[in-house]
Amino acid sequence: MRAAQRATARPPRVLSGTLVAYLVSRFCAATAMTMLRAGVAWHVFTLTGSAFHLGLIGIVQFLPALGLMLLAGALADVHDRRRIMQVAQVVALVGGLVLCLTTERGTITLVVLYGVIVVLAAASTFDGPARAALLPTLVPLELFPRAVTIASTNQALAFASGPAVGGLLIAAAGVGAVYAVYAALICGSLAALAFVRTTRREGPRGAPSLRAIRDGLSFVRRRPVVLGCMVLDMFAVIFGGAAALLPIYAQEILRVGPRGYGLLSSSLEIGAIATSLVLMSRPPVQRTGRTLLAAVGAYGIATIAFGMSRWFPLSVVAYMLVGAADQVSVVMRSTTIQLATPDALRGRVSAMNLLFIGASNQLGAAESGFVAALTSAPFAVVSGGVACLAVLTIVALTNPALRAYRIPRPRA
Repeated sequence: MRAAQRATARPPRVLSGTLVAYLVSRFCAATAMTMLRAGVAWHVFTLTGSAFHLGLIGIVQFLPALGLMLLAGALADVHDRRRIMQVAQVVALVGGLVLCLTTERGTITLVVLYGVIVVLAAASTFDGPARAALLPTLVPLELFPRAVTIASTNQALAFASGPAVGGLLIAAAGVGAVYAVYAALICGSLAALAFVRTTRREGPRGAPSLRAIRDGLSFVRRRPVVLGCMVLDMFAVIFGGAAALLPIYAQEILRVGPRGYGLLSSSLEIGAIATSLVLMSRPPVQRTGRTLLAAVGAYGIATIAFGMSRWFPLSVVAYMLVGAADQVSVVMRSTTIQLATPDALRGRVSAMNLLFIGASNQLGAAESGFVAALTSAPFAVVSGGVACLAVLTIVALTNPALRAYRIPRPRA
């Protein structure tokens, strides 16, 4: 009798078939995205030799998100999230094929590159909120924190694989091969999405409206801890990001070529993967606010070390530490935001979070590129790390709610 009761009370498994399909889709799409990002940066720098144009990539990628992200979040709350993802990825597939064909035919130009980047950024703007809001509907809520850690680890592995594979492909077959493999990975993501099924019925459906967007903004504004996490992450990465300048480091400073560029690009996510494995093996962090602030401090210090390094192994280690620090923020932010948000608002709140993330990544790339164009790549990276530490100090002193925030221990 007791054995039967224990069997009945056995908790559900985290890795259901539909979550595995979601993770496979996410892995393919994230690998494709980061591989394409590395390929485009290398391609643009090869065509122009300009740090300014590397920074311009960030601006071109951010503009669609700035104009469309809140609409995309509202759409994810009133329409089938899986269908939105499928349509967005079909657009991405077409863009990848255009890049592949024009590169192989020798007709690729900066105008074509930037034009396709805009289209792909717009597609990603609709894919992101739908994907983030879909995850909580795939597992029971009590298993969601563990699912977030697994999904973050899966994403970090994809982010590490993409640049590494991209560097090898550029060295072996040229940048056109990157675009071909990108298209193949998008096909894999679409195939996996066909097997994704939600475990809970999503919210009521209707048409996105300006009022719905305002409701999402108001929800975030009323929660200082959530807003503080977003703001801290955004400004820390804007000033402390070095990703846009990696082609310059690989070719001109460290002199390691495309293979070294691939390893350097992926080392950020290798650090993130290692951190994810540690987080998976330990109970949830309780003093999340203090941990986040400490992680951002480590992020800034590691960025300064990377900017000053002229030895390739040290550069790889420093960039791994940047990724390790960033991963702590990713896991905490995702868990807090999703569990604190009702399903009817998850698309809009996820859109706000992704808009902050997009601002940090893309505007950070622009800031790095423009400062490097005016001064040098090492100055841009080191000064960015110092600015990151300054932002951390300001936020820590002005946001006591974030400093004191902690996640309650789960009840036995």
